Formats: sequence, structure tokens, C-alpha cells
Amino acid sequence: MSPAPEIKEREFAHNICRALDENAASLPASTVEKLAAARLVALARKKPEALAARAFVPVLAHAGGEPSMSPRSAPRERRVSPFVRMLRAWPVIALVVGVAAIAYWENLQRSAELADIDAAMLNDELPLNAYLDHGFNAYLSRAR
Repeated sequence: MSPAPEIKEREFAHNICRALDENAASLPASTVEKLAAARLVALARKKPEALAARAFVPVLAHAGGEPSMSPRSAPRERRVSPFVRMLRAWPVIALVVGVAAIAYWENLQRSAELADIDAAMLNDELPLNAYLDHGFNAYLSRAR
């Protein structure tokens, strides 16, 4: 992007300021007094500026920062070693391993239950219509 539009804007603003300054001297005295009175009224109605107050900013203990009493204090940038990053990631890794172990255990339990049902069906002397009954799996589950 070229700086030409910015230069043109500055020249335009400078020309407007110069024209206003030149024509301000030709204003009647009554208009100047009215403008001065309006300025004083506007300044009286102006809201007071907010004062910067010190505030306590809580910081988590593992974040490595110190509690600050000033909102303007910038956080220090520090390089963190890969070992520290791995230590910070261990809860996530433990969670993933735990969920995988639970899924594996439940899959083993389900396989064992299906094997038990298959064995019961093969060892039983029921007619084939009994196996087609919707309540048969419930019957086998309650029979144990």
C-alpha cells in the first residue's frame, strides 16, 4: 500500500486548519463570545476522566507468574523446556489411556457375555422358535 493517500489526507487536513484559522479573525465579536460561552458549557458538562485504580489480578499457581497489583504489568515471556511441557501434558495423557483401558475392558466383558449366550444356546435343547423369541436374551440373562 502506497503512502500517497496518507500524504493527501494530511495535506487536506492542513489546508482545512489554515482556512479555519484565517477566517476565525473575520468572525463578528458576538459570534466569538457565543462560541466561547458554548465551549465553557461543554467543558462544564464533560464527564470526569476515569482514574486508573490498582486492582488485584489473580494468577494460577502453575502459570509461573506472580500476583500483580497493577493491570499494566506485562507478563514475562519465558521459554519452557520440552520436559516441562511433557509434565504439563501428563493429565491429558493419563485421561486418554484411562478411557482406552475402560473401552477395552468393556469390550472384553461384552465378548464374554456373548460367548456365554452362544454356549448356552448350543448346549440347550430348546426348539428353534425359542431362539427367535424377543425375550429369549432376557430369559438367558435372568437364568444365571
